[in-house]
Amino acid sequence: MTSYKIEAGTAQHIGNRPQQNDRAALFTGARAPGYVLAVLSDGVASPAGADQVLHTARQVFDAFKPGDHPGIERLAQLLHEMISETHTVIKMNAVATQAEGHASFVGLVISPHGEAVWAHVGDSRLYRFEHGKCAVRTSDTAYVEHLVGSDRLPPDAARNHRRSKLLLNVLGNSRKEPFVTTGSHTGLAAGDSFLLCSDGLWHFFTDAELAAVTAKTTPRQASEMLINKATERSQGKGGNCTMAIVKLVKPAQDGLFAGSRTS
Repeated sequence: MTSYKIEAGTAQHIGNRPQQNDRAALFTGARAPGYVLAVLSDGVASPAGADQVLHTARQVFDAFKPGDHPGIERLAQLLHEMISETHTVIKMNAVATQAEGHASFVGLVISPHGEAVWAHVGDSRLYRFEHGKCAVRTSDTAYVEHLVGSDRLPPDAARNHRRSKLLLNVLGNSRKEPFVTTGSHTGLAAGDSFLLCSDGLWHFFTDAELAAVTAKTTPRQASEMLINKATERSQGKGGNCTMAIVKLVKPAQDGLFAGSRTS
């Protein structure tokens, strides 16, 4: 039995872009009581890839049957299945439409046993906070090291991967399989929280700022504050700004989720 309640919400703002290409969602397991999935995707050039991420993630999660206690490795495998199936479908759609659709992926699964597992592809991010401090932040570091080590690229070329379609780490890239980084944490407790966000948000904040806002406010309040401040700091040049916030708080009332907003 866990000693916390989950408060969670999603929010987004179009920024100074002609359309909203980001997507974010929160799901409960259709066949996995007590399991929660948060997923966020940034579609490249169009929302098609991000839409596919959410669609496939929900299908895979709805089919998930955990049994007594699947453990960290099974939950990581679940996220890998979402990534692999989405990548395949996006590539197939590109053949049919003759237009590639790329997308980032950030997924987080929280189990009723106090475990959290996450997976990450691309330039969207996941943060894990503990009592107002940043404990984990996903980044491109592992991918750059992979390019240098496995592909034997010069470090400078690897660091410039966002400028190259050949090296770009996204779902749907017909030239390269996605490089997936995963992480986990056990012993979740009240005071822990997670933020999944697109680059239209994290680009404008320090880790400490994100941790403080998330700790001191509800997901709804935090999303409003962060979107307003990102809009201010972007000075009219901001991109799509999207997030999903999952907070673990001391139980005060029944219910799994509290607060969700989209703008």
